[in-house]
Amino acid sequence: MKVSENLAIIHDKIEKACARAGRKREEVQIIAVTKYVTIARAQEALDAGIRHLGENRDDSMLAKYEALGDKPVWHFIGTLQKKKVKNIIDKVSYIHSLDRLSLAEEIEKRAAKADLKIKCLIQVNVSGEESKHGIAPGETLEFVRSLKNFGHIEVVGLMTMAPLTHDEKIIRDTFRGLKQLKQQIESLGLEYAPCHELSMGMSNDYEIAVEEGATFVRIGTALVGNTLK
Repeated sequence: MKVSENLAIIHDKIEKACARAGRKREEVQIIAVTKYVTIARAQEALDAGIRHLGENRDDSMLAKYEALGDKPVWHFIGTLQKKKVKNIIDKVSYIHSLDRLSLAEEIEKRAAKADLKIKCLIQVNVSGEESKHGIAPGETLEFVRSLKNFGHIEVVGLMTMAPLTHDEKIIRDTFRGLKQLKQQIESLGLEYAPCHELSMGMSNDYEIAVEEGATFVRIGTALVGNTLK
């Protein structure tokens, strides 16, 4: 299917999810996850009206950035190695996978050198799965406080991934846990960590995520597909 056709379906589902939750549709932004598709397919997403593109590997992102430049708002959504930070720091607007102090130090160093302030979301492993990256929920507040003097990092929100399951309660509880943590941080009124954003929900669970407060949903397969063709 064309991206525009997929997008129309997704818009409709998000609108209905917002209505169920008593939310405004404009509170939710779609990030097209383009890691498994061609540059042409990513361009098709832009042509369909998508503003935000998400990549989880630096090499794939750099290839698309070379072709598409700064037309999209770029989100780095995958695990980020320290040595890769320098490759993307002047190209991304958001990093969704800040999960350790050593990575924060590298982002700060590279962002300071480029005279940039980077919007970061802290990745939290709400479900506690060993296969997932992220900070434990109980350590997140302390981690946020440790970033106080990082003048080139703004903690704009939190990110998580729900378990791959058909059990809606497990998925919903994961998203609710992240929202509660976000509200805790938000209530502190920290200038360097406003923490207004919730990045959660993918192709299989974005409707639940929207109902539970997501402001960014990361949609790949359902929107652009997953094959390099």
